[in-house]
Amino acid sequence: TPVQIKEFGAINKIDFSPVPPYNYAVTASSRIHIYGRYSQEPIKTFSRFRDAAYCATYRDDGRLLTASSEDGSICLFDVSGKAPLRQFEGHTKPVHVVGFLSDKYRIFSGGDDYSSSLWDIPSATEIISYSEHTDYVRCGCASKVNADVFITGSYDHTVKLFDARAKSSVMTIEHGHPVESVLLFPSGGLLVSAGGRYVKVWDVLKGGQLLVSLKNHHKTVTCLCLNSSGQRLLSGSLDRHVKIYSTTSYKVVHSFNYATSILSLALSPEDETIVVGMTNGVLNVKHRKPEEKIENSQKKRQPAYRPYVKGRTYMPKQEDFCVSKPVKRVLRKYDKLLRSFQSSKALDAVLEPPIMLHTPEVTVAVMQELHRRGTLRSALAGRDEKQVNILLTFVARRVIEPRFTPVLVTVADMITDIYQPVVGQSAIVDKQFLKLQQAIGKEIDYQEELLEVLGMMDTLFATFTKKRDTTLEENKSNGVTEIIETDANY
Repeated sequence: TPVQIKEFGAINKIDFSPVPPYNYAVTASSRIHIYGRYSQEPIKTFSRFRDAAYCATYRDDGRLLTASSEDGSICLFDVSGKAPLRQFEGHTKPVHVVGFLSDKYRIFSGGDDYSSSLWDIPSATEIISYSEHTDYVRCGCASKVNADVFITGSYDHTVKLFDARAKSSVMTIEHGHPVESVLLFPSGGLLVSAGGRYVKVWDVLKGGQLLVSLKNHHKTVTCLCLNSSGQRLLSGSLDRHVKIYSTTSYKVVHSFNYATSILSLALSPEDETIVVGMTNGVLNVKHRKPEEKIENSQKKRQPAYRPYVKGRTYMPKQEDFCVSKPVKRVLRKYDKLLRSFQSSKALDAVLEPPIMLHTPEVTVAVMQELHRRGTLRSALAGRDEKQVNILLTFVARRVIEPRFTPVLVTVADMITDIYQPVVGQSAIVDKQFLKLQQAIGKEIDYQEELLEVLGMMDTLFATFTKKRDTTLEENKSNGVTEIIETDANY
């Protein structure tokens, strides 16, 4: 059951600490609250802001926190303290985006004065400022691979990639709508931008090539988030939905529905907690169910040993009436395919090596059934080199067996007729055709030799019959009648 926490105003940012115990900072109104994973009351509060606070973000070591405000100032806090350690002044209008570069000693920011700046933490001075956007800068992120690279998104419909070593942006991407959120994959090669109803994925290494454009929301997409493994992408929108996409197919695999419009979204580093901030100031916290309880409940449902073996050795008496449990008949794969009239797939199923080698009668029986239905020719047609090779190997090996010969001769005739136009194009298929020809040629030679042997045996049997008749006549002429039995098959 989700936990609902009421804040003082609309929640514009949620950020999890990257180190245990994975507390999270919630920015709403003029305060920043730090919550524990299971706490419903803030365990710490930063409230020394003269006006609205924005974008409280943790550093990679979880020890420092930076946030911006409506008056254009940027504050740096120690998580264990209360007063700001540093304050950066330079923006002339509200600053909505602030974050750490991956070297931990610099901060980037973007404000409503259309500028993006880079700040040095030890000296609290501005390193460089870029004024390339033509509208409010409302989102940004830093590369985890390169400590000099950060990205900003603006309401001028563009996403710009900056390198601290260059005096201007190194890449500009046209999103097509006011950009509300940007996100870099951990590898640094893919960039995700959200604006309007669209979530777009770009390939940074190919100069900002558009890979996919997702339009699964009905209203403006306001926030993005990745899970720890990078296999799931989450997006929150004003349409009250959080969509979860697979990053392999970019299809929606799950969706959450909330009471009001969503402004911010965060997922814990262990993917155990999802926190959503809404426009009405409500913080919604959902926890994943512990897997241990599920395992214990499954173990409880399993039968004990004694009830399981009880009655197994009982011998029925003469007056007992035995009821046998009906045996469920499980159809084989080829039977199911035959029932659904999938002739070609049924033939493929019985041409698999285990069936073809150990139970060839099953393969021949399916061929016979297909021939009876009149679909054998269509099942044999349209096959590639590998499949024809398997077919011809089976036919050449089994056609000489008397029990299979009537069916396989028909199959061989059809294969020859169908694939005659492509003879000579594949050395493998031609080789199998030659093997089939040799097998049939040898069988014809055997049949001819057998016919010659039968002819010789018929001559011998005729000779034995004449000798028997002569013996009977000699016995009659001597006046004594004797019956001499001779076996006609001797």
